[in-house]
Amino acid sequence: MMGKVGIITIIDNNNYGNRLQNYAVQEILKKLDCKVETIINWPNTNHVNSRIGEIKKEIRRELGKIKRKIKYMKHKQMRQRYRCFKKFNVDNMKFSNKTLTYYKAKKIEREYDFFVVGSDQVWNPNFDRLSEIDLLTFSNQQKNIAYSASFGVSYIPEHCKEKCKKAFSNFKSISVREEAGKNIIHQLDSKKEVEVLIDPTMMLDEKEWSKVARKPKQLKSDKYILNYFLGKLSKKREKEIERIAEKNNCEVINILDENGEFYGTGPSEFLYLVKNSFLICTDSFHSCVFSILFNRPFVIFDREENIVSMNSRIETLLEKFKLEDKKYNELNGIKDEQLKIDYTQSYKILEQERKKTIAFLKQAIN
Repeated sequence: MMGKVGIITIIDNNNYGNRLQNYAVQEILKKLDCKVETIINWPNTNHVNSRIGEIKKEIRRELGKIKRKIKYMKHKQMRQRYRCFKKFNVDNMKFSNKTLTYYKAKKIEREYDFFVVGSDQVWNPNFDRLSEIDLLTFSNQQKNIAYSASFGVSYIPEHCKEKCKKAFSNFKSISVREEAGKNIIHQLDSKKEVEVLIDPTMMLDEKEWSKVARKPKQLKSDKYILNYFLGKLSKKREKEIERIAEKNNCEVINILDENGEFYGTGPSEFLYLVKNSFLICTDSFHSCVFSILFNRPFVIFDREENIVSMNSRIETLLEKFKLEDKKYNELNGIKDEQLKIDYTQSYKILEQERKKTIAFLKQAIN
């Protein structure tokens, strides 16, 4: 047994990529003979040493949970979605019995040999959660490991830089998910060693993910295009996808349409839908990942909203696996070549990247 490891990540029961990367980190560490559990945590971005401020935040979070549950209860598909996410956690995840807040951090710190923060956008400065917990400032340096952690952006604001610089100096080993993340850390500390590793979900193969996949009860069609858009889908793009669907006699499934029948699906059902799709149209990083793992064709769209770019992780993925041709072109639309699959070169690269990741983790947890 290599030791007891606590995973620090975003606990989000509404995001497929979040739950699946969390599961992947857990399974990878178990393969390395670690005792693993994900630590339920409530990060605090302000007044981390203030017990009163922390209690207020906990109360607000609990009220927020209650409001969300009420919303779920009012909507059939939302209720189903909630149940599917909960079932995924119960069936597949090991969580800590105690909840980690900064006030309790020192007590909990003694119970673990290592803390692994990642993957997902745990260091995204635009989320209201970049905290001392996510930066592991409560723990001893020899226990702190960042595994394929992500900023989700290409730069961080000035007010975050000093806090992050100090925190990163307290890590035994750091790996990030994007080149942009490595650049951010090197701008803060040019001497800090940082590796760029693949997303944890890519460390499990098709057979391992298939064991977790479950067919959605509402799926009747055996030929469909899966739409998974975190951003808005313009009418122009929607018509282009419908053109391809009609041409290939496919149904179009919009998995994130709150009024659609497939909104009530969880992470396991999402895996099944990707695995058995004719084509995946998406602006989501993890949709691209699972399309590759399940050997399915996909087209990646830039997000249309005028927001801070979160495309760095997708750009890193496409460049690393030589899949730049999967990007959607507004002028040419979806080309016939993008419906064909040949990931031979990508799988060779993936094999090397998996070896690189295992070597990093073995050294970090030694």
